[in-house]
Amino acid sequence: MGRRGKLLARILSGQSDGNIRFVELCGLLLSLGFIERIKGSHHIFYKEGIEEIINLQEKNGQTKPYQVKQVREIILNYKLEIGDKDEA
Repeated sequence: MGRRGKLLARILSGQSDGNIRFVELCGLLLSLGFIERIKGSHHIFYKEGIEEIINLQEKNGQTKPYQVKQVREIILNYKLEIGDKDEA
């Protein structure tokens, strides 16, 4: 299992929401097929076939715990996996 696979497992476990590095989560979302748009400090991720838009902000190099929870819910609801392109 690669780095992104391990990160995905950590996120899905829900035990380290306050300890997810911002750049790692952004990279994971990109590998899940999301498109990133940056406006100021807001990193906005969207993907065709997914209604929700993910809006992340960095805080001391980490992702805010409630944002990690939102990402987890989207991954679970849409059954996303690393390498998916347009599957939703």
